[in-house]
Amino acid sequence: MKRVLIQPDFMEFPAEFHSLLSNGKVYDSSCSSRARVVFIDKDGGYFLKSSDAGTLKKEAELSRFFCQKGIGPHVEAYLSGEKDWLLTRRVPGEDCTDAMYLNEPKRLCDTLAEILVNLHATSAEGCPVPNRTAEYLAYAETQYRAGEFDPSYLPARMQGMTADDAWKMVAQGKSLLRADTLLHGDYCLPNVMLDNWKFSGFIDVCHGGVGDRHIDIYWAVWSLAFNIKSEPLTERFLDAYGREKINMDALDVIAAAETFG
Repeated sequence: MKRVLIQPDFMEFPAEFHSLLSNGKVYDSSCSSRARVVFIDKDGGYFLKSSDAGTLKKEAELSRFFCQKGIGPHVEAYLSGEKDWLLTRRVPGEDCTDAMYLNEPKRLCDTLAEILVNLHATSAEGCPVPNRTAEYLAYAETQYRAGEFDPSYLPARMQGMTADDAWKMVAQGKSLLRADTLLHGDYCLPNVMLDNWKFSGFIDVCHGGVGDRHIDIYWAVWSLAFNIKSEPLTERFLDAYGREKINMDALDVIAAAETFG
């Protein structure tokens, strides 16, 4: 996880956070142009995220929900004004891109599969996003209509598809997708925290909700391939998760949808 020591300019932060920022080392931990994240090394650690007004509301709600389940960060504060601000407690351990975990790829693959099985077995009652699948499909259509298309998210067997091919697959296959499972929504290695191989929680749950399990399965397989390039782990992950719970046609629909961002 990126951490660059900085000297914070207090004028850039709401007064509510000045005391916290003044009594600990502060690091820039941003990994996206859409949001700024600072890590405050104090009392076990805090992450303070800022973004455009209204953009962190869903993440705050989902973080609270996941925290209630014992699998997400504790939300200390959410403020919305000219910008949104979200302060969360650090989840113990390191994310799955840490060398400790990448150096044992098969064990990591099996661990990620086990964690995902447990997440998908967790009750979604009271989830603030009751139909993530509908949102997901609507966003894919908006992006397709806007001309957005990135074929790099297609698996090898689907390479060569055009944007129209991909959208046709989504439009014809969307009936395969359900909204019946609690999802992380961006189930990638950097978003799963382990503490000496013991699962300690999820971070960046803003794409979560009640949706189709194949979204998480797709991102697990994609992230393993992206972060561990020494050997293919797709088949191992699918076996470990349980092939009886996977519809490969639905997984292809998700891959096609992901080309639209």
